[in-house]
Amino acid sequence: MTFPLRDGVAVVTGAAKGIGAALAMRLASRGCRLALVDRDRDALAAVASAARKTGVAVSEHAADVADPAAADTLREAVLAEHARASVLINNAGVALLGRFDEVSLADMEWLFAINFWGTVRMCKAFLPVLRREPVAQIVNLSSIFGIVAPAGQTAYAASKFAVRGFSEALRHELEDTGVGVSVVHPGGIRTSIAAGARIAAAVDPQDAAERVARFDAMVRTSPEDAAARIVEGIERRQKRIRIGRDAMRLDWIQRMFPVSYWALMKRRAARVRPGP
Repeated sequence: MTFPLRDGVAVVTGAAKGIGAALAMRLASRGCRLALVDRDRDALAAVASAARKTGVAVSEHAADVADPAAADTLREAVLAEHARASVLINNAGVALLGRFDEVSLADMEWLFAINFWGTVRMCKAFLPVLRREPVAQIVNLSSIFGIVAPAGQTAYAASKFAVRGFSEALRHELEDTGVGVSVVHPGGIRTSIAAGARIAAAVDPQDAAERVARFDAMVRTSPEDAAARIVEGIERRQKRIRIGRDAMRLDWIQRMFPVSYWALMKRRAARVRPGP
């Protein structure tokens, strides 16, 4: 059975740009009402305005998911606007440039507050609302770095592995209910997450720029293609949604070589060089 998005209500965090903005438009095209969440009020307003042109009801909620009080406040605001919610998409996320010996614990705590605790708190706040629906879906954005863990991504990979573990356990706990849980593992997506990453104080700025350029050189998937794949996964109630050939390839490599996959990843990365 196809999950009914039309006339549903989707709560989307990190909705002002990138995958979140593309998700808003894709869901709106399916006739799904939207509660859009982001810290950037102006960019959020622009996305909401574009989504309203499809004829669906859209509410805007300026909030920071790192704020421990934000999730409960958002739940009440969404209920006041829409009276219900049938889909929760935890898309908000940030990145941190630096190896473990370069980043501070404060930097790691900042990243976890958004990538992991923001997801957990939103699930905690909205689960009772979702359980009122005949069927509902939680969609948590992990990463391909929630399946493989490359050097230089200690903090990010730890947060995305945590999202994956939390989501899979939650799915098992909810298997006898109408609430499903999807975990999304995007590969490289053409968003600003790498360019906008926090740079650890110990990282040389030129080195940081080179790391971002190497990442950008490997990115192939657009936010719109990623959003289309996620919405398809929601409609099919898929448990794991992989996005991009790179994600599928790395997932396969990790399955075949669970201990030695990093050697293969390094050889692949060495063949990719930033353009002029």
